[in-house]
Amino acid sequence: MAQRPLPPPGRFHELSLATDDVGAAVEFYERLGFSQATTTDAYTHPYGVLTDGRLYLGLHERRAASPALTFVRPGIAGCLEEFAALGIELTVRRVGEEVFNEIGFEGPHGESVRVIEARTYSPAGRRPGEVSRCGDFAEVSLPAADFAAAQSFWEPLGFVATGEADTPYPHLTLTSDHLDLAFHRPRTCDAPLLVFRAADMPERIAQLRALGVAEEALPRGIARDANALLTSPEGTQLLLLSGSD
Repeated sequence: MAQRPLPPPGRFHELSLATDDVGAAVEFYERLGFSQATTTDAYTHPYGVLTDGRLYLGLHERRAASPALTFVRPGIAGCLEEFAALGIELTVRRVGEEVFNEIGFEGPHGESVRVIEARTYSPAGRRPGEVSRCGDFAEVSLPAADFAAAQSFWEPLGFVATGEADTPYPHLTLTSDHLDLAFHRPRTCDAPLLVFRAADMPERIAQLRALGVAEEALPRGIARDANALLTSPEGTQLLLLSGSD
């Protein structure tokens, strides 16, 4: 059977995060129960990867748009017409025989997307079902004033909208084989969120508090007794929600 062709961005690789101190970020995520993955020499700047078994976070000690949804598409230099046909204007175009090929563009609400030619880490050896202290990774949620515009942009890139929901806050979810995206109203939170869910979230939050992990004020309408909002050293916000859905 022929393998189904990849959509234009390719396969989701990592959420790329810019940081001034890779070491501090690594220490934070390891405290949350993430594991380090072995990286390649694709980049010349300090670079580390942390994973909970499903989500891979690429920590880049360099100045760049952050967070960036990063995909792998082999032969990217020969695929540029596919992006042009979708009306996508590239903000980064670094292709050639002497460079690590990479392109970049933005979504309708400024979300940063990168597509690279090859993997930059090896999968970490975590047991099936092993999750971090944050619970099950659910989705990357991005602020968007216009859910319809987000859906129109991302569906041709291989994501499928599953409909809008009002709880625990208004949001639109789009699913794919390797990453679920969501979009929330800027008035809920004006920053991107890494969303985790677990039925035993209150107990998990108590463990994190015992470890001295600092918390931020939750988005309005979300109760503090069973949920929490964490901020990493590089400024990434992690929303921990009670419940499995």
